[in-house]
Amino acid sequence: MIREAEDASFDWFKTYADVAHDIRKFIPSRDARILILGCGNSKFSEDMWEDGYKNIVNVDYSPVVIEKMRNRHKDARPEMTWEVKDVRTLDGLDTSSFDVAIDKGTMDAMMTSSTDVWDPPEQVIKDCTAEVSQVTRVLKGNGIFIYITFGQPHFRRRYLTGPHITRNTSLEINQLGESFHYYMYALRML
Repeated sequence: MIREAEDASFDWFKTYADVAHDIRKFIPSRDARILILGCGNSKFSEDMWEDGYKNIVNVDYSPVVIEKMRNRHKDARPEMTWEVKDVRTLDGLDTSSFDVAIDKGTMDAMMTSSTDVWDPPEQVIKDCTAEVSQVTRVLKGNGIFIYITFGQPHFRRRYLTGPHITRNTSLEINQLGESFHYYMYALRML
């Protein structure tokens, strides 16, 4: 049996260093309360913490990964918290309690059951719209949802706009990279 090292990490898509300039633009206050959706064992929130963002709540559906991350960071980054949560419900998180929510590949992982990006199964649509609906619920009035993905706008816009979003929002789409493009969607609560 192959075991992962206790300090192993993995970052889908871009690292924090790759997008730090854009993150700082969207989150100018280092005091912002930030929710990292599907944190996994990524170094993304660790690197954000090192950049001065100290109020970070990390959530993931895996109790194993949350426990590993909690133990890894408890002494060096005690302000960060680690909670087992399903991004489709975000049970236990208060309405209007976060300034920022960041998804870097979590919604994409929910889409892997589909081989047809043009016509995804109803369950994929339900799961992704549930995540966005819950994120807009927990964001404050001027909050922002940052979604980092390789998904092109014509495939992702349906999840970031529509009747499942009950608040007034604006959507900004930024293309990242030179040859293989990634996208940073910024859904701002108005």
